[in-house]
Amino acid sequence: MATKTNKIIITCAVTGGIHTPTMSEHLPITPDQIATQSIDAAEAGASIIHLHARNPENGMPTPDPDVFMQFLPRIKQSTDAVINITTGGGLGMTVEQRLQGPLRAEPEMCSLNMGSMNFALHPLASKYHSWKYEWEKQFLLASDDFIFRNTFKDISYILKHLGEGCGTRFEHECYDIGHLYNLAHFVDQGVIKPPFFVQSIFGILGGIGPDMDNVMFMKQTADRLFGDDYVWSVLAAGRFQMPFITQAAMLGGNVRVGLEDSLFIERGKLAKSNAEQVTKIRTILEALGHQIATPKEAREMLDLKGGDRVNF
Repeated sequence: MATKTNKIIITCAVTGGIHTPTMSEHLPITPDQIATQSIDAAEAGASIIHLHARNPENGMPTPDPDVFMQFLPRIKQSTDAVINITTGGGLGMTVEQRLQGPLRAEPEMCSLNMGSMNFALHPLASKYHSWKYEWEKQFLLASDDFIFRNTFKDISYILKHLGEGCGTRFEHECYDIGHLYNLAHFVDQGVIKPPFFVQSIFGILGGIGPDMDNVMFMKQTADRLFGDDYVWSVLAAGRFQMPFITQAAMLGGNVRVGLEDSLFIERGKLAKSNAEQVTKIRTILEALGHQIATPKEAREMLDLKGGDRVNF
């Protein structure tokens, strides 16, 4: 089974590339907003901060490394949190574009999606009747004909150039059971070495469904494939966020919150910040008798290279 620990890692995904500015005034868009919310989330108890970049003029996801560099140094200088940069980017970006920020920054950790999938956001478009920016509605609607590409060749490319080239380790994002087997393929080839961080994801249209039984199914499959060689974490989209990650923690897993995954703090109420979500799950976990991992402890659990060996 997954590596056991008495400490739970809280990851906070601060802005992502899914939600658009119209959906919440609290979604961080500018470098200053992203930095501020990241620092506050770390102070609230998140030991890993997962980051995307956005065009500060209109909030659209961007791979521009110059934008990343407007907030990465500030977060590093203000916290000891592990900084985890996306390699998923946003809809329509090529793999090369998705790696522009990470290859410049050479972070301790990056996300790595473990398979291609239909990544569908288009149902969200029907929930809004006016838009803050022109790009938003079409961006969402276009996802009904979008394949989020992560072929074996793409994954190998990322592992070679970012993993081997920069010493970066990965949050292996698994949206379905097959993604665990894709990960097992690379483990069997000796390309990915333990301890590796498996993020099981529920509630994205195109991935495994948001059924509580699937949490156990994903964990049991990962246990069978990886034994004690992995560290397990769970995230769930939207209203499934808090129930699913609480269940994961009760099963010995780690958790991820953040406005990338859900804009809400409770049913019908928008979260005012990422830190509010971190505080809520920390309160739940501590009430259940769990301890929260510090950034130092998270680095030890995941065998990371250290914040002094990044390029920002």
